[in-house]
Amino acid sequence: MGINNLLTMKGLFGPKPLVEQFPQLGDFSNIINVIASTAFIFLPALIGWSSMRVFGGSQILGLVLGLVLMNPQLVSQYDIAKGHIPTWHIFGLEIKQLNYQGQVLPILLASYVLAQIEKGLNKVVHDSIKMLVVGPVALLITGFLSFIIIGPLALWLGTGITNGVTFVFEHAGWLGGAIYGLFYAPLVITGLHHMFLAVDFQLMGSELGGTYLWPILAISNICQGSAAFGAWYIYKKRKMGKEQGLAMTSGISGFLGVTEPAMFGVNLPLKYPFIASIITSGVLGAFIGANRVLGNVGVGGVPAIISIQKEYWLVYGICIIIAICVPFILTVFLSRFSKEETKELVDE
Repeated sequence: MGINNLLTMKGLFGPKPLVEQFPQLGDFSNIINVIASTAFIFLPALIGWSSMRVFGGSQILGLVLGLVLMNPQLVSQYDIAKGHIPTWHIFGLEIKQLNYQGQVLPILLASYVLAQIEKGLNKVVHDSIKMLVVGPVALLITGFLSFIIIGPLALWLGTGITNGVTFVFEHAGWLGGAIYGLFYAPLVITGLHHMFLAVDFQLMGSELGGTYLWPILAISNICQGSAAFGAWYIYKKRKMGKEQGLAMTSGISGFLGVTEPAMFGVNLPLKYPFIASIITSGVLGAFIGANRVLGNVGVGGVPAIISIQKEYWLVYGICIIIAICVPFILTVFLSRFSKEETKELVDE
């Protein structure tokens, strides 16, 4: 995704993106985008699969439920404003045919309900007909509940979150920025960070004409990458070649806006790089929020300054420099207090 962003962003290597300057890169970039974006396009299916494992149900049913909620027959959330929303009429109820592609809350809530229904049916249905009854009945009931109750409820919650974010940033920007900067990376661990993309788009479509959240998200990306480079420095001192290579590549990835390799491969296993990164992003988030920096959804990481509205470039540029330097230094400093590092110092 980072590579694709570099190839397609305007203003990064001139007034035109690289794919327009060098048309031969167009198809190359398109293939990269297909590979990188597929998991996010089918996000409800993946969440349905993994959440059912946590809730104690059948993972294949969770996968199917996720696909049901994003059936192409349904109207995309992003196309709601373009025209009339078709509805189903069942027993006097008017049910909107909405597609929940890219949404997190609807499938999370629906998966929990599905798991409870499946476990309940398993207790009462005889073993000889479980294969024919449990899965189809549980999926059918949950499917109806998802479109009638769970989906609209989840969207209502999402709207409430959006209104809450706007209120906080307008009345106490430093507090909103600090909270989002501190907790964004932990949300990435759960996958719940994707639900804020809808908040970003809603804010961009409002009178603000931009979002408060994306600039903080990008700073969090940089902090994770910087912390991974701090871990690289530590691995280099310890002459751990394999881990050193992992930290280097994941740090670069973090600087380009994709933090999962840095987080799951380096920062979380070591713990103190993750702590260093979220402390820094929390402080910088407070500074960004206090200045009410606005940006648009686009590239993350260091190139994200292109997505920031130009009047905030100076403030944001300072934050980028701090995000590149401080987590690295803080990671090296905190490593002195880790059990493994302390043991090496005692041995020396």
